Amino acid sequence: QPAYGAPQPSHQPAYDDDPPRGKSRVPLIAAVGVGIVVVGVGAGVLLSDGGGKDQGNDNKTVAATSPAPGSSSPGADPARAQAVELDKLLSDSGSSRASVIKAVADVKQCDNLDGAASDLHAAANQRGELVTRLGKLSVDKLPNNGDLTDALTKAWQASAAADNHYAAWAGQAKGNKVCRKGHARSTNEAQAGNRASGTASAQKVKAAALWNAIARKYGLTEREPVQL
Repeated sequence: QPAYGAPQPSHQPAYDDDPPRGKSRVPLIAAVGVGIVVVGVGAGVLLSDGGGKDQGNDNKTVAATSPAPGSSSPGADPARAQAVELDKLLSDSGSSRASVIKAVADVKQCDNLDGAASDLHAAANQRGELVTRLGKLSVDKLPNNGDLTDALTKAWQASAAADNHYAAWAGQAKGNKVCRKGHARSTNEAQAGNRASGTASAQKVKAAALWNAIARKYGLTEREPVQL
């Protein structure tokens, strides 16, 4: 019995050690499986993040470019652009006023009649050019554009007619029957010039009121009727 009993302890521990080794394999396999899952999930996250970043970049590009149309629209206001062009034309409209006033004064005093007539004809031509230039401008976006262009056209046409009548008066003043003692008497041409001048003044009052409303809106130069 002792001979058989001695070996027993050597076999029993070997049997007892097997189950722990068997148990250790299960957690190891589980850990490997979990690791694979984690790696797979991680790769999926990376791929998802990569696609998200690409999409985010696309979104940022759209966000950067989408405000552009809105930001450019104020600067492209067609009404203001038309007002600016009309303002440039109006700045030339009163350029002949001083010469006309002097020429008419010369005719009244029977002085420098040829020069006065020449200046008056030049002024009439300048008014005609204003009408031509106005007709080439686009003003359809401006408020009351029809009334404004009508008033300006009539004003400049009447002014041109007045200038031509006064120039004809200067021609009449060269005769002895018109110009006496340094003073030219009124004639049919002088009276026609006065009537045309009155028409021009009335139309300029209308035009100035319409224009000044536009000028205030767009920060442009306001004008008195006589400046037109």
